[in-house]
Amino acid sequence: MNMIGDTRKALQLGKKLVDNRRAHMLLRQKVRSQPPLQPERFKIAVYFADEAVNMYQIRQWYQPLIELAKTWPVLILSRGSTAAIQLFDESPLPVTYVRTVADLEKTVARQDIRIVFYVNQNAKNFQMFRYGQRWHVFINHGESDKMYMTTNQFKAYDYSLIAGDAARSRLERVLWDYDFDKRAIPIGRPQADHFSGDLPYTPDDRIVVLYAPTWEGDRAAAAYGSIASHGVGLVRALLATGRHRVIYRPHPRSGVVNNLYGQANREIIGMLAAANKSDPSAQHVYDDGSEIGWQIAAADVAITDISAMIYDRLATGKPLLVTRPVSKRAKIDDGGYLSACEWLEMDDVAEITEQIDRVLHDPETVERIASWAQYYFGDTRPGRATERFHAAVKHLMAEWDVHARLHEPEMSQGLAESPH
Repeated sequence: MNMIGDTRKALQLGKKLVDNRRAHMLLRQKVRSQPPLQPERFKIAVYFADEAVNMYQIRQWYQPLIELAKTWPVLILSRGSTAAIQLFDESPLPVTYVRTVADLEKTVARQDIRIVFYVNQNAKNFQMFRYGQRWHVFINHGESDKMYMTTNQFKAYDYSLIAGDAARSRLERVLWDYDFDKRAIPIGRPQADHFSGDLPYTPDDRIVVLYAPTWEGDRAAAAYGSIASHGVGLVRALLATGRHRVIYRPHPRSGVVNNLYGQANREIIGMLAAANKSDPSAQHVYDDGSEIGWQIAAADVAITDISAMIYDRLATGKPLLVTRPVSKRAKIDDGGYLSACEWLEMDDVAEITEQIDRVLHDPETVERIASWAQYYFGDTRPGRATERFHAAVKHLMAEWDVHARLHEPEMSQGLAESPH
């Protein structure tokens, strides 16, 4: 039995080595095909140290950064090989692959980078922090009440761009001796100004339900995923009505930790395919695309887990249901929107159509969502978040100018960034 297991492991290792070799060859080809970066061109960098599995974190910033780049050119610094391959293929912004610290240092030395954005808390961010004479700014990859949003790692950055009053209140409860007025700048949700895209179905009189669950999590306290507990049952019930259209958008990491969770995910995908084959007019959607936004705006009702999707949906002012985690150890911050949201218990899945009808036609829902949207995002009128984002960057650029003048002697001698 052990010999069989060892053989299987050896074959898997060999396949992984072959796949890695192919990936590196492909990456080298893509790097060579890139035109050289114009020296001193880029004022803003987005530092992305992750691999392709976490591409969703940077993709949601594409559109706001395209708009920003019209004023201040933006460069993506990719540290992960698989992410770099995808970024070269899809990024609407210039990308450079900086595999080693030496590669990173060369790029930094040749550009006029004054602001560095970070979309996550990757440990390799620390390697970029060594470069002074620029602002290191945490912009995150979504607004939520997860414990991830209250990490003391916020202090590692010069500034953080936060969504609004809810984010500040959340951080004030856990961060000691932190200058919120200076370092936490509220900008709302600029992505909401770009919630658009072509619909993969023809609109009709069906009620469109977006089911956007998160992954299973890598520890009990973060076990927010509902695919295995709620998902199969609620999707099966909605497919049976003939009056609902399901948009299923699972988290890209679904099933990476728990195989049973992955099996449930595949079962839902199979059910959608079977339902469309039985009734092509149903046009149910399994959405694993890179574009995010149209799903949130188009759905009549959204069903999400505890994740950033709640708050993207909240910004639209439309009804949503939040699945309650079945794990008693899952940490829930019930001091914010989750204290007043419409919970979907696992026992309520059998009555999902009634739950959907309730949130669609409850007159109190619109007023309640509008109030919470203001608390989380400030002014949610179209374009206002983009204005605040650009104003924050303009402020940081002005602050850079102030400090550059103060430290002009050191900067001219290159003392602040000496590697020794």
